[in-house]
Amino acid sequence: MTIHVGLTHTTTYSYDRTIRLAPHTVRLRPAPHTRTPILSYALKVTPERHFINWQQDPFGNYLARFVFPERTDRFEVVVDLTASMTAIDPFDFFLEEEAEDVPFTYDDKLKQDLAPYLALDAAREIEAFRSLLPEQNMSTVDYFVTVNQRVYEEIAYVIRMEPGVQTPAQTLALKKGSCRDSAWLLANLLRLEGYATRFVSGYLIQLTADEKAIGGPQGPAADFTDLHAWCEVYAPGAGWIGLDPTSGLFTGEGHIPLAATPLPGSAAPIEGAHEAAEVAFDFSMKVDRIYEAPRVSKPYTEEEWRRIDAVGQAVDARLEEGDVRLTMGGEPTFVAADDFDGDEWNIEAVGPTKRRYADDLARRLQKRFAPGGAIQHGDGKWYPGEPLPRWAFSVFWRTDGAPVWENDEFIAREDAPSSIGAEDVRRFSESLCAALELEPDYAQAIYEDPAEYLLRERKLAPDIDPRDNRLESPEDRARLGKIFDRGLTTPAGFVIPLYQSYEPTPYPQQPQARDGGRRRAFCWRSERWRTRRGALFLLPGDSAAGFRLPLRSLAYVDPDAAPSPIPLDPFAPRGPLPPRLQRRAAPAAENEPGWRPIDGETESDATPIAGGVPGPRTAFALEERDGVLCVFFPPVESADAFMDLLAAVEETATDLAIPVRLEGYPPPPDHRIQSVKVTPDPGVIEVNVQPGATWAEQRAITETLYEEARGVGLTAAKFMPDGRPVGSG
Repeated sequence: MTIHVGLTHTTTYSYDRTIRLAPHTVRLRPAPHTRTPILSYALKVTPERHFINWQQDPFGNYLARFVFPERTDRFEVVVDLTASMTAIDPFDFFLEEEAEDVPFTYDDKLKQDLAPYLALDAAREIEAFRSLLPEQNMSTVDYFVTVNQRVYEEIAYVIRMEPGVQTPAQTLALKKGSCRDSAWLLANLLRLEGYATRFVSGYLIQLTADEKAIGGPQGPAADFTDLHAWCEVYAPGAGWIGLDPTSGLFTGEGHIPLAATPLPGSAAPIEGAHEAAEVAFDFSMKVDRIYEAPRVSKPYTEEEWRRIDAVGQAVDARLEEGDVRLTMGGEPTFVAADDFDGDEWNIEAVGPTKRRYADDLARRLQKRFAPGGAIQHGDGKWYPGEPLPRWAFSVFWRTDGAPVWENDEFIAREDAPSSIGAEDVRRFSESLCAALELEPDYAQAIYEDPAEYLLRERKLAPDIDPRDNRLESPEDRARLGKIFDRGLTTPAGFVIPLYQSYEPTPYPQQPQARDGGRRRAFCWRSERWRTRRGALFLLPGDSAAGFRLPLRSLAYVDPDAAPSPIPLDPFAPRGPLPPRLQRRAAPAAENEPGWRPIDGETESDATPIAGGVPGPRTAFALEERDGVLCVFFPPVESADAFMDLLAAVEETATDLAIPVRLEGYPPPPDHRIQSVKVTPDPGVIEVNVQPGATWAEQRAITETLYEEARGVGLTAAKFMPDGRPVGSG
């Protein structure tokens, strides 16, 4: 999975007459310590009649010495090389234990060997700029990174055609310089602190990225190469470490060193003399891709993709001709592009940032696939050993294009601050009752069970405060502290028992049930739950309140007689989903009159109570969690009924200007509703995309998903420890 490139570097000196050339030294062969694999190398020099002697200088660099026996009017050097741009991890090194943190010192023998690389250029002048260096109270790697970035931030890059290298003092005074000036400044700053450095001249190859960078510099618009200069610092255990102050980064596979020396003058690419003459100088550099292996970010060439696309369309045509109907979904995975090392992006299923990424992605997919769709923050899979089910964010929408949720700002964001309290939950619950054409007192308070938590408090050691406990389990600590902070007498939320009542007339002809408002598409009934203890106490736990309702504490109801939502057969024929009815003209007041009986109904018929006629065991559950108002949806029989409840919740959220988090049961499976689900998996975020019925539809879904994932900072590529890219899985 690499790219092979061909680099051609041509340097030409044209003289106004034939002259005699003195011996020339050429340092344009990749140095022995280059980490970028060099597959081939050729050096061509004009005049063709010459003598060449390959040597290594005192610092181990390759150099070619040329002698020209004849006069000439032209001197040209052409370098052709092929390099494999295999990814290199610039931090793939070890440090000796004594050099893991700064400051460190070299032992006497090593210091003697490194003496040429410790000599300062105008030490007195540069001493005044010691304040540019950070304090030496960090790891060695962090220190080198910081110094390199300080030079990058302080010195503006300019193209400087004048020969030679500025002194460090000049570069600091001007606050600008070429790559060689910045490299020499960095080398001296590190030498000032006692660290050996060398000046490096080499080639820099930068290739355009297959995809635009997610934040930060975008890189070159076209493949690019040039002569470049940087610095290397010596660290025991690691050897020479490359630092490029022009970019503020460590060197990688694009840095091909030609000469590394204590002084810049010893690393000149071409050095020599000639008789007096007028000289025209010219040079050119180019880099070409000569081989590209398939890779995660570019698995196909443009031509290969055109052929695949043509095959997909041909298969579609044959399927349509044979009246064969197929759909295909998918489960692509993604990781954070700026946190490849985090546990949540390698081994853990959930983590501190996954929910935010998933929420951002779900919202972007909702805008692209489902304008007018809704986002439900529900529960997903529950694996052994995990304290709670994993979360799952679902985007669902109507296939006929009608909106199911009109105002996105009233679906609470994961990263938006909120300060919802118990009183807000009460107001919302009672207003939701009004939207469902129920009396406000059907919203009943629910509490955490004081007996359970008082017993736990009694079991704590006498010196432990339940609010600041030291239990071993972090979940137990957080749960107990939260309960006692809120207080056992404060409602944990509200519950609205609910079931669907069947009317003899279809929903468009439903009469209004309240003065000044319209009836819902369905007739919803409720009851007031009663328990032997006089209040509704939740089962202990961390799950949403809707999963912890005290159903076994309610009056016994014959299961055969109780209203139980049985989902419709997914293959049963269905008409169109009901249109969304117009909202009430105004929010219901708390003292608004209750039910107006319909055609002979009595109050007791419409509002059965526990212990009388059979009552529901399903309910809306509303609670505050992490400052957000969470609305738990009960199970219902059909998508039609779910959409009616969803409209009631949005009406209430809009009336009270309170964003909500939709939780609980999703709409029953229905071909009139489509959905995308974003879920966590070990090391990744997984997206369960909606099925596509054609090749073109599947291609559009895939392209849109990957585009939006990149837009929130997610990528489908990871890196192995040795720097090789791999897919996220």
